[in-house]
Amino acid sequence: MGYKRKEYENMENLFTNGKKKFVKYEEGAAMYSMGIHAFTELAKEAKAIYRIRRIVLVNTEIIDE
Repeated sequence: MGYKRKEYENMENLFTNGKKKFVKYEEGAAMYSMGIHAFTELAKEAKAIYRIRRIVLVNTEIIDE
């Protein structure tokens, strides 16, 4: 049994100034047009993951380099 994917209609509403510095896995996958698993692997390889209690944030500036 799979999970239903979230559809983002307006990508402009996800980020205000054109880009966020820290995003969650779902937001980052939507920003980079990737699957969540592929985005998590990319973030782990780039060492751009920050774990804060139960939230995992990804630094997009490190990924862009």
